[in-house]
Amino acid sequence: MGALSDTEKYLFKEGTWGKAFDVLGAHKISYGSESGYLFKVWCPNVRSVSLVGDFNNWDTNSHRMEFDNETDIWSIFIKDLPCESLYKYFIETHDGNSFYKADPFAFYAQRPPETASKVYDIDNFSWTDENYLKQRTKINKLKSPLNIYEVHLGSWKKKNNNQDYLSYDELSNDLLNYVKEMGYTHIEIMPIMEHPYDGSWGYQITGYFAPTSRYGNPTEFMNFVNKAHEMGIGVILDWSPGHFCLDSHGLANFNGNKLYESEYHPNWGTAKFDLSKGEVRSFLYSNAVYWISKYHVDGIRVDGVTSMLYLNFGIDDPKLKKFNEKGTEENFVAIEFLRFLNTQLGISFPDVLLIAEESTAWPLVTYPPDIGGLGYNFKWDMGFMHDTLNYMKSDFPYRPGVHRFLTFSMMYNFNENFILSFSHDEVVHGKASIIGRMPGDNWRQFAGVRSLLLYQMTHPGGKLNFMGYEFGQFIEWRYYEGLEFFLTENFETHKKLLEFTKDLNHLYLKEKALWEIGFEEKTFEWIDANNNNQCTIVYARHSNNEDDDIVVLINFVPEVYDEFRIGLPSGGTWEEIFNSDDEKYGGSGRCNTGPLIAEEKESHGRKYSLEIKTPPIGGLILKRKKNVITKQKYKF
Repeated sequence: MGALSDTEKYLFKEGTWGKAFDVLGAHKISYGSESGYLFKVWCPNVRSVSLVGDFNNWDTNSHRMEFDNETDIWSIFIKDLPCESLYKYFIETHDGNSFYKADPFAFYAQRPPETASKVYDIDNFSWTDENYLKQRTKINKLKSPLNIYEVHLGSWKKKNNNQDYLSYDELSNDLLNYVKEMGYTHIEIMPIMEHPYDGSWGYQITGYFAPTSRYGNPTEFMNFVNKAHEMGIGVILDWSPGHFCLDSHGLANFNGNKLYESEYHPNWGTAKFDLSKGEVRSFLYSNAVYWISKYHVDGIRVDGVTSMLYLNFGIDDPKLKKFNEKGTEENFVAIEFLRFLNTQLGISFPDVLLIAEESTAWPLVTYPPDIGGLGYNFKWDMGFMHDTLNYMKSDFPYRPGVHRFLTFSMMYNFNENFILSFSHDEVVHGKASIIGRMPGDNWRQFAGVRSLLLYQMTHPGGKLNFMGYEFGQFIEWRYYEGLEFFLTENFETHKKLLEFTKDLNHLYLKEKALWEIGFEEKTFEWIDANNNNQCTIVYARHSNNEDDDIVVLINFVPEVYDEFRIGLPSGGTWEEIFNSDDEKYGGSGRCNTGPLIAEEKESHGRKYSLEIKTPPIGGLILKRKKNVITKQKYKF
C-alpha cells in the first residue's frame, strides 16, 4: 500500500533521501474512492506493528499494519479519520516484549505531559510571503546586516500571572512587533520541536517534525513565520541532530533495541544518533529540509556540533576513549554526514543560513566541503564571548592586566565567518546575568552593559543576543517564567538601556561600514589596540565607500579625559553620531557636539587626528561628514 518507488528505497537506505517526510508519518490521501490517512513507520526486526488511537479505543488488535521487507516499513490506511486524531504505534518484538511509540515523523503531538501523536494536514496553509522569499534570494549573506534576537518562546513573556504560555498567534503580534521595533534582523528560536521536559529548553527532542503544541498547532506556527516574513524579519530555528532524549515514547530503543541511536552521551543522559545507518541519516536530512521547505524558515543553527565531531566528546577517562582507524579522535562518519547535509542544503536552499555552534578550534567550519570544510555559512565565536565577558567582569583596577582579552579576537577573526554570540548559555547555572557580571555600583553596571553592546555591535561579525540582555534583567534567565519587562516600566535605568539597545540596533542597520564588507579583513583597522593603561581601544570600520567609514572609541574605565587625541584614517570634518554616555541612555552626557575638524597632526601613525573628550565606561562613534568645506581660520 503506497509502496516506495525504487528511487526512494535506494535513497532511504543510502541516507540521501531528503523528503522522507512526504511518505513516512501520517498523510491525508485518497485511496480509491475513499479519503483518509496513510500511516507509514520504519521499524525493522520486530514481530508486528499496530496502529492504535482514540479512533479505535487504543485497541492493539484492530489495525495491524502491513510490512514491506524491502524497506522495513509498516503501512496502513485509515479512512474518514478526523484531523487531530490521536495515535501511536504498538510494537511487538520477537522476544515477546511490547510497547507504545509516538510517530517519529508525526507533524503534531499532544501537549506534554501527554505523549500521543496527532494526525494533521500540514499542507493546508496559505502562505503570503512570496515577495519576502523572492527578495531573500537576492541577499548576499556576507554583505548584509545580521543582528539576531535569541528567544525561548515559553519564557519571553507569559500571561495569567506567569502561569500560561503565549500562543503562536499571540507571539505573532507581541513578539514580532517588539523585534521589528527594536531593529533586529532575525529572531532565533530555541528548539520548538516537540520535547517532553521544559527544563531541556527544547534541546532534548521526541518529535523532530512537530512544532511543540505548548503554544498552538502547526498552522499557527506557520502563521508566525509568515507574519515575520511580512514584517521583514528572518526566522532561524535551533536544531539538535547530535542527540535525543531517552523518554520511552520517543526514538530511544524504538524497536526494542538501539535503532536510531548508537550509544549514550556521557554527560547529557541522552542518546547519540547512529549516523552509520542510512535510514537515520535520511531521517535527519529530511528533518532539516522539512523545516526549510514546509515552514519557510530562514536559517538553522545546529546545536552541539562539537559533540558530533569528536568520538570522545565528554569522555575524560582514558580507558573509555575510542579512536578511529587513523588513531585519532575525529568522528569521520559524523563529519561526512555534516558535509553532505550542508552541501545539499546549500544547493537546494542557497539563501538559507546554516550556522554552527562549534566551541573548539576545529578548522574550516565555514569553508566548502570540497576543500576540507564543514560547509556552514557562519560559526558562533565562543572565544570572543568568553574573552570579552572575562574582561567585563574584571574590576576596573585589574582591567589593564587583562587588556588582551579585548583585543585577541582580532588575531583570528577572519579565519571563519563568525557570529558574536552572547546566548542563553551565558545567563544560567550561576554564571549571573550579563549586567550582573559588571563591577561597580548601579550606574557603572549599566554603563558597562552599554559599552559591551557597543563593542559587540561595532566589532566585525554577525551579532546575537539573548532576550533580556537588551534592558538589563538582573536575575538569571528562568525558563519557567517570563522576562521582567516590568523593569522597563518602573525604572528609568532599564527603560533607558532598552532605548539605547534599540538605537544601537537601528544605527547598525544604517551604517554600511558595520556590515557591507564585514567578513573581509579590509573592513577593520586598529588605530590603537594597545592602550591597556587607560583601558581604551580605538579602531576604524570600513565599507566599499570611504564616505561611510566610521571610527570607534571605547573607554572601559570610569576615568575620563577632556583632550584625548586619536588618529584618523582621513582628514576633513567629522561628527559624533553615537555616544553610549548620552544622558538619554542614562549616561553622564560627555558627548562631543558640533563639527569636529581633523588636524593635520600625526597621532597613532596617522597624518590626521582629533582631540575629543572620552566618556566614562562608554564608547562613541565618529563619522566623516560628506561634502563639507572646512573654512580656514586665520589670526589677525
